[in-house]
Amino acid sequence: MKLGFVSAILDQSSFEEMIDTASELGFQCVEAACWPQGKAERRYAGVSHIDAERVLEDGAYAKYITEYASAKNVEISALAYYPNTMDPDLQKREAVIEHLKNVIRASGRLGIGLVTTFIGRDQSATVEENLELVKEVWPSIIQVAEEERVKIAIENCPMLFGRDQWPGGQNLMTTPAVWKQVFELLPSRNLGINYDPSHFVWQMIDYIKPIYEFRDKIFHVHYKDIKVYPEKLCRVGIMAYPLDFMSPKLPGLGDVDWGKYVSALTDIGYDGYTCIEVEDKAFEGTAEKVRRSLELSKRYMEQFVI
Repeated sequence: MKLGFVSAILDQSSFEEMIDTASELGFQCVEAACWPQGKAERRYAGVSHIDAERVLEDGAYAKYITEYASAKNVEISALAYYPNTMDPDLQKREAVIEHLKNVIRASGRLGIGLVTTFIGRDQSATVEENLELVKEVWPSIIQVAEEERVKIAIENCPMLFGRDQWPGGQNLMTTPAVWKQVFELLPSRNLGINYDPSHFVWQMIDYIKPIYEFRDKIFHVHYKDIKVYPEKLCRVGIMAYPLDFMSPKLPGLGDVDWGKYVSALTDIGYDGYTCIEVEDKAFEGTAEKVRRSLELSKRYMEQFVI
């Protein structure tokens, strides 16, 4: 396995500065954020370290991206873009789908071959209605991925944290049961999972068993922790906004058993990219805190991933 981080945490850094940081800290790879230029929509979103459209239009730029990362001994694990492709606002939906397709094409052009994203969801519709929407929205996206020989890894984050995403959240593929249904609807070898155990913790789902069940669909891995506060959960219950009873933490500072998690990955023979995702508010505010968060996370995860 190769150890890296999700580049969105370095939102104030240029592509070169982001790669330099990865190199200086001894990371082997980065999952590079590729949002449309200047279009931040939420916390940890809107970051663009690689301009996907420019990659497609400017061969010199694409070559520069590849050569700069290579010179620093840092691989790009995937191009990352996490929008809502099934937004009920059809104008927004069309725009994010078009950009996602360009990110897929850019990943192929750069020789990366992987894009990390969400499946999306109409948050006011039922699961069944959203599965019907998957059949409408996703075949054309999958077609581009197959044509470009690029894999798509869907993260299992519910995108349900506060009132803006209530009641259903903005990402449908959040449980093993829904994974199975989506993979039956979209039986493509190019569609798989970006596995993040933290999202299963607060959903009270076993985060080890699905590793074995979906071993052939795990294309990329995240290392992010979640801390559930029992005293808060007892007060507000599981029907509350999730951030009322839990918070994201650095690996090792929450409730994930990382030894068991990585052990299961080794059981299935996973030897791909694994990226630390920093969303811990205790390490925000200054460039020094952000860098420290990466240093601490790397030190912790190196117990399991060398």
